Amino acid sequence: MPPLGDDSPRPTGEAPDPATATLPPELAEAARVLFGDRLELAAAYAELLATDGVVRGLIGPREAPRIWDRHLLNCAAVAERIPPDASVLDVGSGAGLPGLVLAIARPDLTVTLVEPLARRTSFLVEVVENLGLAKMVRVFRGRAEEAATGSTGVGPFSADIVTARAVAPLDRLAAWCLPLTVRGGRLVAMKGASADDEITEHAEAVAKLGGGEPTVQRCGVGVIEPPATVVEIVRERVVNQPRVKSAAKRSRGGRRRAR
Repeated sequence: MPPLGDDSPRPTGEAPDPATATLPPELAEAARVLFGDRLELAAAYAELLATDGVVRGLIGPREAPRIWDRHLLNCAAVAERIPPDASVLDVGSGAGLPGLVLAIARPDLTVTLVEPLARRTSFLVEVVENLGLAKMVRVFRGRAEEAATGSTGVGPFSADIVTARAVAPLDRLAAWCLPLTVRGGRLVAMKGASADDEITEHAEAVAKLGGGEPTVQRCGVGVIEPPATVVEIVRERVVNQPRVKSAAKRSRGGRRRAR
């Protein structure tokens, strides 16, 4: 999953300004609705994104002033599609969007962040510790296929809800995420304006992977504008998935390149 927005390097010696993560007054009511009494925790995460997240290349510098409207509130709105006390796997978590936001907004959830890149998983581990979320959030370094098969010696993992944001087109996303979803569980994929077109293009591929008919849902209607758009797919059937080779059988070139 690529860095969000502008990933150009910061000029040498220019430190990120934590004030860029300040909650804009016009978004305060929406933030209170979506985060409730955990709004201060969300604000602490916003500051980490705007400072360490920028320095480490997980958030583009020009995205920092838009953390609340474009990222935190948008992701928090998706919580309405997740049932109480559910287990959640966030694939291609990157800087923790939407997985960490959901964990902050919904303390009833147990969340696993799946991310293959070391610099991102290091950031996620530090954020989980700093925000006191270690009891409900774990970080897995690896690809979705590795999480599903346990080929790294950890796992296999599965969850009631599998989330993803800006990771891949719907056919590839379903191939990676449905094996992580329990039968009867759902893939909840954050999408943009292309959601309806993707469903039309990839519904047949999704069905072959054991998924039901994809549907488009709007989250946060009346709270955020525009609402967040997600595509939901129920895992109706378990189909055979190709196994990922174990680490011992990989080539001498080392770890395969992450998606």
